[in-house]
Amino acid sequence: MTATTDGSAGAVGPRAAAAASDTTTDPTTDTTTVTLTGGLDEAAKRAAERSVEHLLGRQDAEGWWKGDLETNVTMDAEDLLLRQFLGILDSDTTRAAALFIRGEQQEDGTWATFYGGPGDLSATVEAYVALRLAGDLPDAPHMARAAAWIRDQGGIAAARVFTRIWLALFGWWRWDDLPELPPELVFLPSWFPLNLYDFGCWARQTIVPLTVVSAKRPVRPAPFPLDELHTDPAHPNPVKPTARVLSWDGFFQRVDKGLHLYRKVAPRRLRKIAMDVAARWIVERQENDGCWGGIQPPAVYSVIALHLLGYDLEHPVMRAGLESLDRFAVTREDGARMIEACQSPVWDTCLATIALADAGVPPDHPALVRAADWMLGEEVTRKGDWAVRRPELPPGGWAFEFHNDNYPDIDDTAEVILALRRVKHPEPDRVEAAVRRGARWTAGMQSRNGAWGAFDADNTSAFPNRLPFCDFGEVIDPPSADVTAHVVEMLAYEGKADHPRTRRGVEWLLAEQEPSGAWFGRWGVNYVYGTGSVVPALVAAGLPRTHPAIRRAAGWLASVQNEDGGWGEDLRSYRMPQWIGRGTSTASQTAWALLALLAAGERDSDAVRRGIAWLVERQRADGSWDEPYFTGTGFPWDFSINYHLYRQVFPLTALGRYLNGEPVLHGRESTG
Repeated sequence: MTATTDGSAGAVGPRAAAAASDTTTDPTTDTTTVTLTGGLDEAAKRAAERSVEHLLGRQDAEGWWKGDLETNVTMDAEDLLLRQFLGILDSDTTRAAALFIRGEQQEDGTWATFYGGPGDLSATVEAYVALRLAGDLPDAPHMARAAAWIRDQGGIAAARVFTRIWLALFGWWRWDDLPELPPELVFLPSWFPLNLYDFGCWARQTIVPLTVVSAKRPVRPAPFPLDELHTDPAHPNPVKPTARVLSWDGFFQRVDKGLHLYRKVAPRRLRKIAMDVAARWIVERQENDGCWGGIQPPAVYSVIALHLLGYDLEHPVMRAGLESLDRFAVTREDGARMIEACQSPVWDTCLATIALADAGVPPDHPALVRAADWMLGEEVTRKGDWAVRRPELPPGGWAFEFHNDNYPDIDDTAEVILALRRVKHPEPDRVEAAVRRGARWTAGMQSRNGAWGAFDADNTSAFPNRLPFCDFGEVIDPPSADVTAHVVEMLAYEGKADHPRTRRGVEWLLAEQEPSGAWFGRWGVNYVYGTGSVVPALVAAGLPRTHPAIRRAAGWLASVQNEDGGWGEDLRSYRMPQWIGRGTSTASQTAWALLALLAAGERDSDAVRRGIAWLVERQRADGSWDEPYFTGTGFPWDFSINYHLYRQVFPLTALGRYLNGEPVLHGRESTG
């Protein structure tokens, strides 16, 4: 695009056709309908212009973008339970949270963990308890439906461990019937199995405070009974069968029984020292904004643990922690209060910058320069937990959130570098220095198998997932195709396509391709995301578009295109093979497929033209797209995310590359 005389972005792409398209706007749906007789390129150009205008209008004055990060009602329920536990639950917060939770209930009385998904037992239990705190009575129709469904699924006893921990805090579950998590875990050296650094960073931040909670076993008076959620209220804590001895599950179950026995004889002085070490570990990792790791769950458990160790609510650490939790709240127009599990400004900003630049916004446009300035200010320049496995590696890189210096993110760092290279900054040496540090750190975080995880190197121990305590989500951070692809793409654009690290990454990606031609998506849903990430990276790294891996990927994407021209993949694809590549078309997933097909040289194919037409036709009059479906992944199947900015940045990126071809980067030739 070219800049207009007032400095705004106009829409002119070198491939935009001159033919006019026939477009109409439906006021009932706020979307545009396009007649595709000779005018697709022009329609795509107009759609890109509208999208650019919309995205520029959403930039914060400081230079960043951030969309809401929507997850599920367990965040909201646990926020109320925390406040009840601490004695700070107020009526306004309760009313607003309950309004949101009620609005998320499905017709069958359940709560799902993603839009359109099946009812989830633990989410439904926690939502039910939260509404009881808000004053909803058990015999109310919506509550009775939920309770009946919970009992039909096995009741509280069948809920996950984390849900039962929350209930144990109020005496609704026995601590003796939960897996033991001793605080002495903090003493294990980094080479010992099941030490803290065998867990992914999000898991270790949660586990350390929970060792204190597990040791203290607090019980606050329950404000009401929950008999209606037990299949047998007289025996609410049934004994679960023990797995056979010669199995990992059986082994760890017996280890847990041994830890329960150890609890009874653990030396008091040793336990106190362990809890003191845990407290110091927690406090040392509190960020400047008062949070822990920039994510809600570790912050909640850290506040509880420190409170149990004698930190009163007015202590600076506690006060800052509670204030940080308030910043996770999003108040909607109807007054409902939604809790974000995390906030994604760095991720959103680098993706928005890439989208705008690839759509043709001039590289020295004030919005892009402001974004680059803000990203440069967010660089992490001190060592964090990652240094346990890479002690000699100098720091560099970027995290996901506003404040998270302990846990820079390999994925974010790769994308930030790709974004910075698209901007002509007035201080190129400053950009160059930050990019060099980030690229060096990212390359140094390569795992032994040649690939990259999200936060740590070689975080691949099989033991943590076996623990009875870990029955929810991923607790390790092994390399993934999507993160590895983003790193390979960045290194290739930095002039390192032939570097041994890059070539090992390429070899790993080729070995990970599924027989279908797709790649698994760890941090996005799912094979469409993985494939949409890998193909552009392989092409950037020098693989010819005729390579069999590229052709198989393009063929798979064409084979799973929906009849309406878009792409969609349901979260059930993580558990049910029949859902792989299948689902309602979404703006973000359609864009991912298009990015791969465009990189594969398929611009003039029927699949690409139909996909572009789908984006153009579904664009709203204000230049945005609507997308209620969850296309982001926290933990495959267990924890899903609707990034509200995905529906804006990825379609614009796809439209930009359709119109303008390969992205233009600046300064990479000097990286070396």
